[in-house]
Amino acid sequence: MSLSTLSPRTAPSAPGNSSGRHGRGFWLIALAFLTAMAFSTVPAPLYPLYMARDGFSTFMVTVVFAAYAVGVLISLVLAGHISDWVGRKRILIPALALEVVAAALFLSDPSLPMLLLARLVTGLGIGMVTATATAYLHELHTAHRPDASRQRFEVVSIAANIGGLGVGSLIAGFLAQYVDVPLRTPYLVFVVLLLASIVAVAVTPETVPARLTTPAYRPQRISADHGNRAGYLAAASGAFASFAVFGLFTSVAPGFVSGALHHPSRALAGGIVFAVFGGAAVAQTLTNRLTAPAKVRLGLLAQVVGVPTLLVGMHTANLSAFLVGGVVAGIGAGVLLKAAIGTVAAMAAPARRGEALAGLFLIGYLGLSLPALGIGIATRAVSTATAMDWFTGLLLVMLAGVAVLFRRGTATRTR
Repeated sequence: MSLSTLSPRTAPSAPGNSSGRHGRGFWLIALAFLTAMAFSTVPAPLYPLYMARDGFSTFMVTVVFAAYAVGVLISLVLAGHISDWVGRKRILIPALALEVVAAALFLSDPSLPMLLLARLVTGLGIGMVTATATAYLHELHTAHRPDASRQRFEVVSIAANIGGLGVGSLIAGFLAQYVDVPLRTPYLVFVVLLLASIVAVAVTPETVPARLTTPAYRPQRISADHGNRAGYLAAASGAFASFAVFGLFTSVAPGFVSGALHHPSRALAGGIVFAVFGGAAVAQTLTNRLTAPAKVRLGLLAQVVGVPTLLVGMHTANLSAFLVGGVVAGIGAGVLLKAAIGTVAAMAAPARRGEALAGLFLIGYLGLSLPALGIGIATRAVSTATAMDWFTGLLLVMLAGVAVLFRRGTATRTR
């Protein structure tokens, strides 16, 4: 079915007549956003259980993880922008339904092919959710509080997005540790939460006015040419480095904690992932008032300190050093990612902002999957700790390059 043949929607109510509904809708969408993002990290603390049951290698875990990133990339390019045309609800509800389908796949057959398919479907849904829910929250906030600053929207959207990634691992880890059937119970819980989220979206007012005609479908355009190529490349490389750290903790790290560090607790594995993403979300919120250059410096410094500290924890089997390094690295990744997004949003013309951000997230999600997959491949020949040595060295070189590119981008902007 083409987009132009979709049945007409009811136009959204005027903000002045439904401010209360928009206010309630803001929180309903925030909860739906958080639930979807949380579901995407449910498998993270469960990977060691899959490995123990089916004999998965670290490499296969990273392949399963990469399937998720591939799904996100496909969805970002093909569907991430369509809600601008057909409405937020018409994209968000099917996206959440895809997450329910993914949960059903996890429950139906935990074999490797089904895990790959389930993660791919999860990524397809998340690619649709991220851009749509963020835009929806902004519009509901504006309709409810037209004269207020954007601070509430920014804090809540960050908490739902980055914080949700940590919440999913935390819930899954505790359920897997303390409830029967650890490879099924977390998905059953999230089926209920996702179905409730679909209802929450359904009762929230639409914010995109109905169109008499819908534009002809085309994939999301992606471009790096936005007036300051050096600045854009700096932001993109910063996003790549930030997502690389996040990918490490949602793929390889839980298995390392269980194996090399000899801490098999699923609750601990989920708690570590939560701490990394929670630190990133809190840091993003607390650095709202910092200038972009200050955010870049803080983000780079925290990653330069955090990742080597994490590496020391791995080599010495010191859980405390591993955890501290992970949290500091997560803080750096969160702040650097926020600086990258703000840089691109500021440099792009309004008519091409979606295109510019799509390119940024495309590169970011490559950072989520490729380094983790590289670590997995390396572990077939060397130990995980040695593979992490290589990862750390490459990341530090990349961060140095990010610093140079941001400096050049700033110089170009001020000429």
